[in-house]
Amino acid sequence: MTTAAELWARLDNLPRPTLDELFSTQRDGGDGGSEPGNEERVANLSGRIELDEGGILFDWSKTHLDSAVISAFQALAETMDFAGMRKKLFAGEIVNPTEDRAADHGTLRGTGDEAKVEEAMALIDRMGMLVEAIHQGALGEIEHLIHIGIGGSALGPALGVDALSRDLSYCDVHVVSNIDGVALEEAFARCDPAKTLIAVASKTFTTIETMTNAESALKWLGDNGVSDPGGRVIALTANPEGAVEWGVDETRILPFQESVGGRYSIWSSIGFPIAMAVGMDDFRAFLAGAKAVDTHFRDTDIADNLVMRAAFADLYYARVRGCQTRAVFAYDERLGLFPDYLQQLEMESNGKRVTVDMQPVDGPTAPITWGGVGTDAQHAVFQLLHQGTHLVPVDFIASIAPGDDLDPAHHRILLMNCFAQGAALMAGKKGDDPARNYPGDRPSATILCDDLDAATLGALIAFHEHRTFANAVLLGINPFDQFGVELGKQMAKAIEQGGERFDASTEALLQAAGLSQ
Repeated sequence: MTTAAELWARLDNLPRPTLDELFSTQRDGGDGGSEPGNEERVANLSGRIELDEGGILFDWSKTHLDSAVISAFQALAETMDFAGMRKKLFAGEIVNPTEDRAADHGTLRGTGDEAKVEEAMALIDRMGMLVEAIHQGALGEIEHLIHIGIGGSALGPALGVDALSRDLSYCDVHVVSNIDGVALEEAFARCDPAKTLIAVASKTFTTIETMTNAESALKWLGDNGVSDPGGRVIALTANPEGAVEWGVDETRILPFQESVGGRYSIWSSIGFPIAMAVGMDDFRAFLAGAKAVDTHFRDTDIADNLVMRAAFADLYYARVRGCQTRAVFAYDERLGLFPDYLQQLEMESNGKRVTVDMQPVDGPTAPITWGGVGTDAQHAVFQLLHQGTHLVPVDFIASIAPGDDLDPAHHRILLMNCFAQGAALMAGKKGDDPARNYPGDRPSATILCDDLDAATLGALIAFHEHRTFANAVLLGINPFDQFGVELGKQMAKAIEQGGERFDASTEALLQAAGLSQ
């Protein structure tokens, strides 16, 4: 079998036709076959995933993928035993070797090992009963929820609440992650303590930022006349014993499996604030949308797998074209936090230096993920995309159905701008004036949703989870550990405990801030 190194060399040496050439009429594909023309190319490089209502179109035709590139990546997938790794993922086997764990987030939406799915569904049902009891007044009149977490325990809930609760909200939810007290005080100012619940989300129930914020939230409740602040706390954790020890009643603890990683935990009880905001029916629809993508990713051959198509493009630009970043622009205000969510998912998962065999990686892994909201970004960063010296692959995300009830002109102009930007990046515009010359040949992909509802959001997130996993397998790295997150935390603890000397610059900063001991 051809080695991975040989396949990467093959990819490096393939012809690099421009997008204009790829969209020209029938031509030699460079691998003994012919390359399709316009309409066939669009058909071959786009496809839909259907949901219970509506679906999502994924169009990768404006990228530099062609038959030769795809063929090489398919061979790479075979060499890296992608099919075997995908099977292990869904079977609940060990796919995180450094921590000797499975990655069971799929079971939370009903996909995977039958026994694990049954356990996960029982935990979701438990959360559902508590959510519905709270909505029915079991804990008194509750109008506000302050959700305290960090990383995956905050980014997912913040995205879900922001995207889904704008039209109807059962509960006013505020997500606080930053240890900066300004963030917590801002939430306090918007909530009535007599009608507020506190959700503490921590996998270990030891995360210093989260637990410090939680203590301050309890003090705020007590200082404002709440007689039993501890009775207002809901714990979301994989360490229920730790939550009990901290003082949470076991009836208000919503556990999730240890084998569910933090940045993959939105489907678990970490999604409690989403359910509180929009109700369990929408939360279950959110899970169902993700399951539809699970089914596509698990059961579709690599040649027709839309997730794999995205991964091929990611690796082509990062490894072959040397692109250091990938931009994501949501042409929908409700997805304003989606690029933030993807930053952790992709960069924490695949920002690695060694392979699963503990060997140094032989090239780039995860690009830097960044982005924003259209049309705002067009008046800020798109100058660089069109005329800058960096080649930046772009993903556009939009919804055919509007999220507002205003004049349809608003949404029509929004979509026209989204599609026009992709066309302009690809085509460019030649001119005699260098300052007004647009080189074009800039790649983009478009993810077009029929509507943005709970199921669609679930599908979008699951698509990118599997895209991240596919990239990792093809690179030979482990996407499920994150040891790089820990070093800074350890050094912060060393500063707090004192007795350790640091470099001269850090010591000077500690002294200037009054933190030296």
